[in-house]
Amino acid sequence: MNESECIPYRQTGYFSELILDYLDHNPQLQNYISGFPEVQSFKERIESRQSFSAEKRQILADSLLQQYQETGIEPNPELLEQIESLKSEKTFTVTTGHQLNILTGPLYFIYKIVSTINLSKQLKEAYPEYNFVPIYWMASEDHDFEEISFINLFGGRLKWVNDFKGPVGHMPPFGMGKVIDELEEHLGPGKQAEEILSILRNGYHEHPNLSQATRWVVHELFKSEGLVILDADRPELKQQMLPHFKTDLFEDRIHRKVQEQSDALGQKYFAQVFPRPINLFYLKPGLRERIEYKDGEWLVLNTDIRFNESELKSELENHPERFSPNVVLRPLYQEVILPNLAYIGGGGELAYWFQLKSMFDDQAVPFPLLILRNSVLLCPEKWRNRLADLNLDPRELFQDLNDLKRNYIKERFPKDVELKDFDEQLEKMFEDLEAIAELTDRSMLGAVNAQRQKQLNGIENLRKKLIRAEKRRSSEQMEKLERAYLALFPKGGLQERHDNLTPYYASYGKGLIQRLLKDLDPLDFRFTIVRL
Repeated sequence: MNESECIPYRQTGYFSELILDYLDHNPQLQNYISGFPEVQSFKERIESRQSFSAEKRQILADSLLQQYQETGIEPNPELLEQIESLKSEKTFTVTTGHQLNILTGPLYFIYKIVSTINLSKQLKEAYPEYNFVPIYWMASEDHDFEEISFINLFGGRLKWVNDFKGPVGHMPPFGMGKVIDELEEHLGPGKQAEEILSILRNGYHEHPNLSQATRWVVHELFKSEGLVILDADRPELKQQMLPHFKTDLFEDRIHRKVQEQSDALGQKYFAQVFPRPINLFYLKPGLRERIEYKDGEWLVLNTDIRFNESELKSELENHPERFSPNVVLRPLYQEVILPNLAYIGGGGELAYWFQLKSMFDDQAVPFPLLILRNSVLLCPEKWRNRLADLNLDPRELFQDLNDLKRNYIKERFPKDVELKDFDEQLEKMFEDLEAIAELTDRSMLGAVNAQRQKQLNGIENLRKKLIRAEKRRSSEQMEKLERAYLALFPKGGLQERHDNLTPYYASYGKGLIQRLLKDLDPLDFRFTIVRL
């Protein structure tokens, strides 16, 4: 394997101005955050979390142990030590969250987890007197099955068809065996292919729901790294959110605070989420629907379920597990139940966190540091060699395909085809003609300028024709360039948002994950090109 290299995010063209300004420590963003993303900022975050109670720590540790037992995972010594350490006032968490995409979904899910693990290790080096536990928060309460139901593979798509309604974490994985069989056909034979297929089969065949299946798979991939996997769809954890659920249901403060901050942020940037007067869903088997207030009652949309105030308060107290936070309240839930210091996410995720700090302040919950996850381009040797044949570097691919082709041809043109000398000679000639017209008859200046433009247009048209001729001459190179580009930037977008882990695991095995753990630095905010 080869060394990795990095490219500044600003040079990639794939990141929003908000995220780039944040990474540049733009002071205009200070009101929206708890600090800029650097090791020194964690000192203050640690201090802000000293008040996290021993009772909450005990509940968290007990819940996690029970979750692993229910999944049939016997925690190894490293994992057991991590969970037990959460009871200590010296232990804090670093968290990432993600949907329960089948078969691990897009590659960036893996990069999120690696970023979280590596940041925890870096913090231990910087603050050795404390412990830092990486957490993967499973978005088990999401109900958008379509988003998680497929993976892209070798130019096609593997899809799980299921008509289950309700939170995806509750879904029984019926039919996933067929999807994995289809995956096996695509991956073909090989020890490493068999290894990843075995992990997936044990995950989806041996567990009753998607939440447990996902926990199994992710645990198998990272079990030696101390990663702790949390499903927060638990009554003992939601009990801690009751004061905040009540605020959301019976007061307008959360909606108002988020809207005010979103409006302020929206003066320069784009808002990612839009708060509602009520930011909770109601959960029951096969059901996750929004709650709305109307005419003195709280209605569960698309059902006949309704509550008056006393009934709703009773339901909250007796069944907190039936209330599910939306995208606005989920971050608050996370920070209420975890002694958390930082959230690691992609650019789109972090963008909506910038809308939330005033809500956290209003609810007296510490706001975490926001860390942009690592972004990665995996560049296998086959495609590196193809690029080398074209005298191209992977870093040059961070542009639109048409721009890449145009720039490629221009840079490799014979100088006489560029016609630059002709431009300069024409300009010089018409400057001389202008001077003569100025001395003899100023009324001729218009004719001189018209003739200049005509000649320049003629040269430009000739240049375009020559470029087209060069394109035809080098069409074979263009085809090679396009194949390499689309292999590394599928459909013209980032590989990490399209490709799935399994074909890379089939080629490189566990060594790929170890390579990512070695190469990715979550506080080096540059795009990483991993040369495989």
